[in-house]
Amino acid sequence: MVRVRFAPSPTGSPHIGNIRTAIFDWLFARHEGGKFILRIEDTDRARLVEGALEEMMRDLRWLGLEWDEGPEVGGDYGPYFQSERLDIYHRYAEELIKKGRAYKCYCAPERLEQMRKAQQAAGSSTGYDRTCRNLSAEQRRELESSGVPYVVRFAMPESGATSYHDFIRGELTFDNSLQDDFVMIKTDGFPTYNFASVIDDHLMKITHVIRGEEYISSMPKYVHLYSALGWGEPVWVHVPLILGSDRSKLSKRHGAVNFSSYIEEGYLPEAMINYLALLGWSAGEDREIYSVEELIEKFSLEGINDHPAIFDAQKLLWMNGHYIRQSSAERLVELSMPYIVKAGLVADPPSTEDVDYYTKIVPLIRERLHVLSEAPRMCDFFFAEPQFDPKAVEKWLSGEVTSNLLVRVAERVSEIGDWNVASIEQAVRGAGVEVGLEGGRVIHPVRVALTGRTAGPGLFELMEVLGREKVVTRLNRASEMICSNAG
Repeated sequence: MVRVRFAPSPTGSPHIGNIRTAIFDWLFARHEGGKFILRIEDTDRARLVEGALEEMMRDLRWLGLEWDEGPEVGGDYGPYFQSERLDIYHRYAEELIKKGRAYKCYCAPERLEQMRKAQQAAGSSTGYDRTCRNLSAEQRRELESSGVPYVVRFAMPESGATSYHDFIRGELTFDNSLQDDFVMIKTDGFPTYNFASVIDDHLMKITHVIRGEEYISSMPKYVHLYSALGWGEPVWVHVPLILGSDRSKLSKRHGAVNFSSYIEEGYLPEAMINYLALLGWSAGEDREIYSVEELIEKFSLEGINDHPAIFDAQKLLWMNGHYIRQSSAERLVELSMPYIVKAGLVADPPSTEDVDYYTKIVPLIRERLHVLSEAPRMCDFFFAEPQFDPKAVEKWLSGEVTSNLLVRVAERVSEIGDWNVASIEQAVRGAGVEVGLEGGRVIHPVRVALTGRTAGPGLFELMEVLGREKVVTRLNRASEMICSNAG
């Protein structure tokens, strides 16, 4: 059975790259009928950030990426927090020491720093000089009995080459003379990332390791750890980097990097999964919209690219707009109402009347909505008096003819018996004819009078939702404003 793991470190907010990896893991597991495991790599105690774990799990659940094993779920291969597995790591570290594949290093941090500076000054590559690797048994006993703090290092081969097969990139080879005797267990007793990952991936029966290509340079460590422990390796799948539109490392100037920012801005989970799944993967088809079910059906490791993926914020915005237009009005009301409340357009919590009113508004703004956070500025005039755009006023709300038009429209709509789009349109256009205007010279002044702006929902549809009383009041006020400005 396919078993994949997503193994974040709770050292900060999840970013786009983290989440893309989780999506690949989850889609592959679901496609293969396998298991998606969430493992928390919390061994770097100094960098842990309070609330980061909860944020990560919240983001995954928001996307619908439920894990089969892990925190709050359990499973047969726990604990799923590395900080709760220290005795396991120490057991395997001792095994490697007995095999002569690892050793205790007693070098003080000050000595290591001096060594590093000397190497840099000489222009040579930096790395541990293996002093403690060559200690005699007597020297080790003396240091041990003196209680000198130590780390445990893995004894890497000093010559030859190390190769491994990458599912995406094929056979890759590394010069062993450039490798360092890396630390497995730190002085605080906690394991390093590389060592703990190997132990956990084996014990949790992980079949495929899907992760970013930044880990490729560490592969010699993994290969030799697996070999020293006598274990078979998983399938290695290193996915491409995500770059900004200028092909530089993804940063804030390319759009939000922290995933939670997209949730807060009002992106939909199905849009985020669709877009991020296509960052570095393709089904080989000339299409861009995929439901989650379709992604599960089509996802394969063969479709992952070996070149960097380009993050296009505008394309994501377009895709989110597509999913907004596909959503029901009821769903959009539920998801966007918090933004309406936050903007102060309705009470907190909103009344039943507020919800009913907003439910009528949503279909009018849905076509132009790209993210849910845009909703308040698109519909604020439905709830409050319009804030007039000076340029719109200058262009459309001036002159006696326009003033007369607005008064006449107010009179005509006051007389409507059945308040609906058709009767409103007939009344507005009829009023225009009566004052000698038609087309845009009628529509634009009325729109600006009612909304304060030149663009927005269909005029007659928004008038229907605004209601007769607001429409008449605003038209008459705009007419008075024209007269006042002229005076």
